[in-house]
Amino acid sequence: MASVWKHPNSPFWTACFTCLDGRRKKRSTKETNRRKAEKLAEQFEEAVRKRRTFSQVRSVLQDLHREITGEELKSVTVREHVQNWLAEKKDETKLATMHFYKASTTKFLDFLGERADQEISLVTRGDLINYRKDLASTLSSNSTNHHIKCARMMFKMARRDALIPENPAEFVERVKKKGGYERRPFTLEEIRMVLAAADDEWRSMILFALYTGQRLSDVAAFTWEQINLEKAEMRFKTAKTGRRMIIPIAATLLANLRSTRGKNKASGPIHPRAAATLNKNYKTSTLSNQFANLLAAAGLRNKVSHKKEKQGRTGSKTGAQLSFHSLRHTAVTLLKEAGIPQAVVQELIGHDSEQMSEHYTHVGSEALKKAAAALPDVTCT
Repeated sequence: MASVWKHPNSPFWTACFTCLDGRRKKRSTKETNRRKAEKLAEQFEEAVRKRRTFSQVRSVLQDLHREITGEELKSVTVREHVQNWLAEKKDETKLATMHFYKASTTKFLDFLGERADQEISLVTRGDLINYRKDLASTLSSNSTNHHIKCARMMFKMARRDALIPENPAEFVERVKKKGGYERRPFTLEEIRMVLAAADDEWRSMILFALYTGQRLSDVAAFTWEQINLEKAEMRFKTAKTGRRMIIPIAATLLANLRSTRGKNKASGPIHPRAAATLNKNYKTSTLSNQFANLLAAAGLRNKVSHKKEKQGRTGSKTGAQLSFHSLRHTAVTLLKEAGIPQAVVQELIGHDSEQMSEHYTHVGSEALKKAAAALPDVTCT
């Protein structure tokens, strides 16, 4: 017999009913009125005992919901909800992130197949676990976890809008990292090897990353308007954190910029090819692959195929201890080895968040200039 129960810490009544196999089930009614909750519990039990199809159960619940609230019960397919979620995120999300959201939700819809056009309430935690397993079979652990996080956000909105009773992705755990390797900083000799194999644009990007400590997305997007050659400083806002930076330009980078200025336009991107690639793809993966090829040309890693296969991309990542981001680590390492205080190092390369910044004291421009001057000239052999 159906009954209701309320947890002392919850305002809602829980429906308790018996299935055909004799097991007792509990489902939240999301009702604070006991009479209405009891009616829902009876309907739940009747639905499972009569082995009703989902459409029949939906019809019963629709009538009951209309009787209780005077409103129609919302009915949305997974595909419709994805479109609504993307539309809501559009005005509050960066282009690069939106590009990922669209690709990620398309991947999820493809995984569901025909079920993508069924009601979103039919998606279960088991479906999300199978989706995670499918992702992990061809993607890295980080990529898999990014896609699961996207699904969790999308279902969170469905829960907020009362389209589903609970978020099926909420407790789908992250995939643990596969293999065991850590990125490491470059040695000075390795940097010189890469510079020798690089063309002018990549050479400039490498020097920017080393002497400013900035990420690939920022280095590729730097413009001449952000550079003041007379004051030997640059002003910009980081793409990842939105942090506004004013940092000195080290002598080696300054010399390279003055040389490059005569070859390029007086305005626009400092690295035109990289900027065009970034604007086209809204992400840095293509540039990261180009840098990986440059490392291979310099003899610092094996040539890796970027062609996607059934078991993921060819070539093991266990040897990928060096990447463009390693230049950021190299900058930090060199500054610390030069005896530069941690607060100054953090201020020069930029913190990951404003909260992190609060842990450090204010750093003056003179301290930053001394830090930039402490970096060695990697162009000298």
